[in-house]
Amino acid sequence: EQRTENPCVGGSIPSRATGTYSSVTSKFASRDIQSSAMRSSIYVAPNRKVATMSSLYKNNNTYYLSVQLNKKRVTRSLHTNDYKVAKAIKPDFEKKILLELINGDKPKDTPLRELVELYLHADHNWRPNTLTLHTRLLKSYLKNGFPIHPTTKSMVIRVLNACNKWGFKQKLIPGFESIPGGNNYEARTRVFTRDELDLMFDKITPKHFNLFVQFAYYTGARSGEIRRIKRENVFFDYIVVFGKAGKRIIKLNKQAKAIIEISDLWDYTVNYVQLTWSRNRKKLGLTNARMHDLRRTFGYNLIKQGRPIYEVSKLLGHSSVTTTERHYAPLLTTEIDDFVL
Repeated sequence: EQRTENPCVGGSIPSRATGTYSSVTSKFASRDIQSSAMRSSIYVAPNRKVATMSSLYKNNNTYYLSVQLNKKRVTRSLHTNDYKVAKAIKPDFEKKILLELINGDKPKDTPLRELVELYLHADHNWRPNTLTLHTRLLKSYLKNGFPIHPTTKSMVIRVLNACNKWGFKQKLIPGFESIPGGNNYEARTRVFTRDELDLMFDKITPKHFNLFVQFAYYTGARSGEIRRIKRENVFFDYIVVFGKAGKRIIKLNKQAKAIIEISDLWDYTVNYVQLTWSRNRKKLGLTNARMHDLRRTFGYNLIKQGRPIYEVSKLLGHSSVTTTERHYAPLLTTEIDDFVL
């Protein structure tokens, strides 16, 4: 796949503040579960000790750290509602704020490659799959620039914008302009016909993977949500899964119930699903066919049966009905009855 040039953001390596922290002594003035105040004497350079006042407090279920030096005060969110966590990360935040107060509040100009590393190693509370996706897209961009394929390019743009926006908020870059094109992607419209579904359900091997494919279709679940189902998360007419959208409930229809009653629960890796699907797809002569197309076919067939878009959206686990409409509107244009103007 050919790629375009890489318009990386340039910049110098951020300078380090002179001096190091050699010791910290503190004395608690007061503390309760909501807030605490602390006077500190901190060495910020050899033979230079500064007196500071810092306070840890909770506001709207989030802990904040406020540090004062020479009548100047800076407050930062610690992005947690857990007091123990806030207390543990407080020293690092306090040092960063002090350096900001001492050296001036000047944004750095971090090179893109370094910014990407900082972004990927920061705590964003991502799921593992999200981190993997961001890492793959950003590393590929640094190496090859933007891809030609419009959908992949739009994904790279969205992730790159998120990285730069984070860097700006962290004052690692002086500013950024959002790169346009993050929403310029072609919605995939591939759905399976009834004949293709019958062929897959009859011929896909091995048997346990065949049942996995059928279960994916009858539930509309993402592959990542059902690769490793735990028995304690299986109930009479629903299962609890964890995947791209976090924890969610998937309703089981009669066909899905019948499968899960006779099948051992799957314990597949991503690799196994991809390779086994690819082998069967080629064997059966299915063109332009992806595992995720089963999910799209599930939603499409429900809408064709007259199910309300709201119900379909809930069954698919979409964040909003708007998402469902955006995915299925191109598919349903041909389903509109003939009309005369």
